[in-house]
Amino acid sequence: MKVVTLAENTACREDLAAEHGLSLYIETGGCRILFDFGQTDAFLRNAEKLGVDLRRVNLAVLSHGHNDHGGGLARFLQINASAPVYLSRQAFGPHFSRSGSFIGLDPSLADSSRLIFTDGSLDISDELSICSCGAPPEDASGQTVLENGVLRPETFRHEQYLLVREQGKRILFSGCSHKGIGQIAEAFRPDVLVGGFHLLHTPEEARLRAAAERLLQCPTVYYTGHCTGQAQFDYLKEQMGPRLRAFHTGSVLLL
Repeated sequence: MKVVTLAENTACREDLAAEHGLSLYIETGGCRILFDFGQTDAFLRNAEKLGVDLRRVNLAVLSHGHNDHGGGLARFLQINASAPVYLSRQAFGPHFSRSGSFIGLDPSLADSSRLIFTDGSLDISDELSICSCGAPPEDASGQTVLENGVLRPETFRHEQYLLVREQGKRILFSGCSHKGIGQIAEAFRPDVLVGGFHLLHTPEEARLRAAAERLLQCPTVYYTGHCTGQAQFDYLKEQMGPRLRAFHTGSVLLL
């Protein structure tokens, strides 16, 4: 399996655009997948420079309804004429950041015939499954959702994960792991987990140490970036060693 990072907060080449967002191109033995779309069209411009033809993508998955993962959705629908996009039924909810800014998806896209709405789990094929974590989030990080005219702490019901089974391995892709990276790792116990850990606003060493210890209890190798935070990654790396690795815009992972 090949995983190419099309958009992430940092880049490993000067000619590639970095942004606060995430987009991954996944090539398995039988399918070409786009996982998340970044915040702008940077994923598309980077794909061209990296030799990835997004017109040939067979299907796409949106991890959750925040604009740093779904901001490029409209451009993908324009350049790819047929790939279905799998997203949660709650993805178009009115989501807000800890500062009160709207961070949801463009509501004008909700009626696209290309969208396939999921209710937490769906087997796409023998190889691919959409999954969710039913447990409540361990920390909403101040993010909110508007329900019945009232802003309430996020439950992240709109968060979903892609599980790929190939050559005897189980690889889980997560966008931001809002439900809690430790909780997600324990729920699925994959061989490999690729995604953000959402620890950017977690400076406390005790919490990071607890997270590292929890992750090491699972039989998993982790690749992370985006919302994990550089200082947080550096600390976790000291605790986890080769079990934790970073990805950046332009990174190519062979799993």
